[in-house]
Amino acid sequence: MNENKHRTIGNIIVALILATGFIVAAFIGINGLVEIKSARTSIVVTGSAKQQITSDLIVWTGYFHAQSPVLKDAYTELEASRNKVKKYLIEKGIAEKDLVFAAISTNIFYVYNEYGTYTNQVDYYDLSQTVTIRSGEIDKVTEISRNATELLNDGVQFQSYEPQYLYTKLADLKVEMLAAATKDARNRADMIAKNAGSELGGLTYADMGVMQITPLYSNEISDYGISDTTSLEKEITAVVHCTFKIK
Repeated sequence: MNENKHRTIGNIIVALILATGFIVAAFIGINGLVEIKSARTSIVVTGSAKQQITSDLIVWTGYFHAQSPVLKDAYTELEASRNKVKKYLIEKGIAEKDLVFAAISTNIFYVYNEYGTYTNQVDYYDLSQTVTIRSGEIDKVTEISRNATELLNDGVQFQSYEPQYLYTKLADLKVEMLAAATKDARNRADMIAKNAGSELGGLTYADMGVMQITPLYSNEISDYGISDTTSLEKEITAVVHCTFKIK
C-alpha cells in the first residue's frame, strides 16, 4: 500500500517537471520568434563612394650640413652653403618668400680613447639646416626635388627628401563623398528590401567609417584610415554604415 502511494507521488513529481519544461521551452520559443520578428523590422547596410583626385599642393624639404673641428668655421661653411642653396632655388624659379629655412641644428662629436669610449675632447661640430618649399607649382617643385643634388657639384653637402603631395580641398570633398556613400547605402538597402518583398522605410542610424586616401589603383586599406602623401594622383574612398526601417 505504502509502495503504491510512493509510486503515485513520484509519477506526479515527474509529470510536474515535464510540464514545467514544456512551459519554459514554449516561452523561450515565443521570445525567440519575437526577436526574429523584431530583427526583420530593420536592415543594416554599408555604402561606399570613390573618387579620383589630383594633388594641388607639394611640400618638399632639402637638407644640408657642414662639419669642422672649429664651431665658427662650421657655421661659416653652413652659411655659405645656405646662400648657394637659396641662389640655386631662386634661379630655378622659386620666389624667395616661399623658401623657409629652419633653425640651425648643432651636433657635437667627441674623440674616442683607446678603450673605445668618448672623451671630453671635441672631434668636430656638425651643423645642419633644412629648407622647405610649399607650392602649388607641382611640376616645377617635383623637378627641383629630383635635381637638387646638383648642389653637390658646388660643394654643398645636400640631400633631397621625397616630396609630399597634398590635396587642400579635402574637407569639402569629404562632405560630398559621405553624401554619395549614404545614397549608395540606401540604394543597396532598397534593392534588398524589394527582393525580399518588403518596402524600405526611413533611416534610423548611421555612422561614418574611416576615409581611405590611397595611391591610384591601390588595394591598400587600414582600420585607422590611410592618408597617402607619396603620389600625385590619388583615390579617396568614403564608407558609411546605415540602418533603415523595413515596412
